Amino acid sequence: MPKFYARRRLGFLAAFTGLMASAGLLNGPAASAALPTPVSAATARTYLTSLTVATEDRTGYDRDLFPHWITQSGTCNTRETILKRDGTNVVTDSSCAATSGSWYSPYDGATWSASSDVDIDHLVPLAEAWDSGADSWTTSRRQSFANDLTRPQLLAVTDNVNQSKGDQDPATWMPSRSAYRCTYVRAWVQVKYYYDLSVDSAEKSALQGYLANC
Repeated sequence: MPKFYARRRLGFLAAFTGLMASAGLLNGPAASAALPTPVSAATARTYLTSLTVATEDRTGYDRDLFPHWITQSGTCNTRETILKRDGTNVVTDSSCAATSGSWYSPYDGATWSASSDVDIDHLVPLAEAWDSGADSWTTSRRQSFANDLTRPQLLAVTDNVNQSKGDQDPATWMPSRSAYRCTYVRAWVQVKYYYDLSVDSAEKSALQGYLANC
């Protein structure tokens, strides 16, 4: 093939590839959640063996005991910070509220263009943490847990999916997207290990089963 035509063909292919990528056809969803990368499956399995196994006790739980959506920077609270972190092309107003953008929910594979359709999930729910040892924490530690941007604990997801999850652990609820389940259980174990929270027997068994396939 003459060099002139070869260059034209390569130029066309490059332009076509760029167009496809910008449309999200080659690179997957146009927006993707930016959960801090959890520990490896091998590390999660090691962590899991060291977690205390105990019966859960919800006596005295109140969501208000976990101060959440505190100010993180400037006018931005925790929810707004995660919306900016996990979204694509997020535009905010002077009060840090998201006025436009795109959010991909890794739990169910849906993409949303309105922040009102997105919840910030506490991957290990607040009630679950209370049941597992947070009832003995100080308010300051519960606040740190509820607003943790460092561990893989907060994630922007479809609102009704988050609501259907509620306070369930992996023995009774998992993301419908099987491709995300390994990430989910690795994150779950990492958070429980970091905060020295217990697991119940059914929860541990479920985690072992999922991690075995990671």
